[in-house]
Amino acid sequence: MKKFLTRVIALINFILVFECFKAEAMVNKNLDGFVNQNLELMVFLTLLTMLPMLIIMTTSFTRIIVTFSFLKNASGLQNAVPGVVLIGLSIMLTFFIMMPVGNRINNEAIVPYMNKEITSKEAYERGIIPLKDFMFKQTRKEDLELFVDLSKYEGELSAKEIPMTTLMPAFALSEIKTSFQIGFLIFIPFLVIDMVVASILMSMGMMMVSPAIISLPFKILLIVLVDGWKLVIKSLFLSFGGV
Repeated sequence: MKKFLTRVIALINFILVFECFKAEAMVNKNLDGFVNQNLELMVFLTLLTMLPMLIIMTTSFTRIIVTFSFLKNASGLQNAVPGVVLIGLSIMLTFFIMMPVGNRINNEAIVPYMNKEITSKEAYERGIIPLKDFMFKQTRKEDLELFVDLSKYEGELSAKEIPMTTLMPAFALSEIKTSFQIGFLIFIPFLVIDMVVASILMSMGMMMVSPAIISLPFKILLIVLVDGWKLVIKSLFLSFGGV
C-alpha cells in the first residue's frame, strides 16, 4: 500500500511538472507570437510612413512640382497661387502621367494576385518591372553610371536587372536636372520683361520705383496671352515622351 501511494504521488508530481512545462511553453509561444505581431506591425507602420516619399521619388511628381515652383517664382506670383493648389495639381498630373504604368501593374501583378494565380513575391516581381521601365527611360545615362559606380554594381544595365536602390537616386537626380532645365527656359521671358522695365525706369529717372511692381502686370498679361499654364503642362507631358 505504501509503495502504491508512493508511485501515485510520484505520478502526480510528474504530471504536475509536465503540465507546468507545457503551460510555460504555451506562454512563451504566445509571448513570441505577440512579440512577432508587434514587430510586424512596427515594420508595416514604418513602411506606411515612408510610402509617400517612395511614391514621390519613383513617379513624375518631382519634375512637375519643381517646374511649377519655377513658374511661380519667375512670374512673381508667390502669394497669388497657394502652394496647396500647386501640390494638388501636381498630384493630379502625376496620376494622369503614371496611368499607363499603373494599368500595367494592375494587369500584370494585382489582378493575377487577387485571382490567386501568383504568390505575393511573384506579384511584387511583376509589379516592379513597369515602374522600373518608366524610371529607367527617364534617367540620364550619366546619372545612372554615377550611382552604379558608387554602389559598385557590376550587373547588366537594364531596367529588369538593375536594383531599385541604385535606380531610385539616379532617377531622382535626373528629374531635378530636367526640371531645372525647364525652369531656366521659363525664367527667360520674365527676365526680359524685368530688364526692359528696369531700363525704362532708369531712363525716366524713376530709380526709386521697384521694377518688380511695374513688371508684375506685364508678366500676368504674358501668362494670359500665351496661355502659360497650358504650355507648361503640355511641355511637362511631352517631356516624359508623351507616355
